[in-house]
Amino acid sequence: MLNYNIRGENLEVTDPIKEYVEKKIGKLERYFETPPSSDVHVNLSVYNDEQKIEVTIPMKNLLLRAEEHNTDLYAAIDLVVDKLERQIRKYKTKVNRRSRQDSAPKYVFAELEREAEEQRLEEEDESEVKIVKTKRFDLKPMDSEEAALQMDMLGHAFYVFTNAYTDETNIVYKRRDGRYGLIET
Repeated sequence: MLNYNIRGENLEVTDPIKEYVEKKIGKLERYFETPPSSDVHVNLSVYNDEQKIEVTIPMKNLLLRAEEHNTDLYAAIDLVVDKLERQIRKYKTKVNRRSRQDSAPKYVFAELEREAEEQRLEEEDESEVKIVKTKRFDLKPMDSEEAALQMDMLGHAFYVFTNAYTDETNIVYKRRDGRYGLIET
C-alpha cells in the first residue's frame, strides 16, 4: 500500500489535486505482483506560470524518482507518472533479461549523497577533514550499461559497482554533455 506525502510550495494542495495525484500514481501498483508498501513523496510547486512536480518512491530494491515541469499542473502529473512507468518497465525488463541476485542496495547512493552534502555543510567552516559516518555495502556485479541505468533511475551523477566481467570496482558518471563516463580502477 502506498502512503502519500503531498506538499505544495506556492500552491495550495486541494482535495481534487490530491485525489488526482493519488489516482494517477496508484496506477503504478499494477506493475508489481504484490502492491508495494512504500511512502510516496510528492512536491508540487509553482514559479511564475510553470508548475513543477517531483515524485520520489523509495522501495526495497529500487528508488523511483521523476520530476516534470509544465504550464498545466494536471499535465505535469500525467507526464511524471509516464516517466515513472518507463523507469519501472525498463528496470523490470533488465531484471527479467538477466537473472541476477536481489541483494544489492539500489538506493543507498541517495542516502550517501545526502549525507555527503550534510557533511560538506557541517565542515564548510572547519579546516580539518573529519569523517563523521562510514557506510558499508556489497557492490552488485553488473555491466556498465546496467550501472548507468541504475544511476539514471536514482537521478544521481555517479554510481559505484563491481564490473561483472573484470570483477573490479568501477564508477559510471554523467558528463556535463549528457553522455556517460566510466572510471575503471
